[in-house]
Amino acid sequence: MRHEFVEFIPEHIEPGVIYVSLLYNLAVHKCASGCGHDVVTPLSPAEWSLTYDGQAVSLSPSIGNWNLPCRSHYWITKGRVRWAGAMTSRQIELVQEQDKRAREAEYAGGGSVDVSDDDVLKRPRLSLFARMARYITGR
Repeated sequence: MRHEFVEFIPEHIEPGVIYVSLLYNLAVHKCASGCGHDVVTPLSPAEWSLTYDGQAVSLSPSIGNWNLPCRSHYWITKGRVRWAGAMTSRQIELVQEQDKRAREAEYAGGGSVDVSDDDVLKRPRLSLFARMARYITGR
């Protein structure tokens, strides 16, 4: 995906482009699944962070479009889309609860919420985040 730094997010979002408004702390792109939905990622300590390395942008954490019909889940790292594995409805619910607590803490001035991966997913096999780390590092 290529990026464009803009003051205002355009009305027409072009597929394959991440529009970044630093003024409004937003990044917007078309869903990488091709479903056609716009994906808005607010940039804040409680939501997404954007990294620009001089050539490409990365968004962190992953983008889980669980409220869209496609239910896509992916990372944008150095302008490339990397797909994440599917999650169960319960796993999605737990991640959304954690995200909500983190936003509430951030907006209340309390900083980030310290929750381990195991607390979020509560399952005996490797957590999603451990599997993601293995995927990223190739281990």
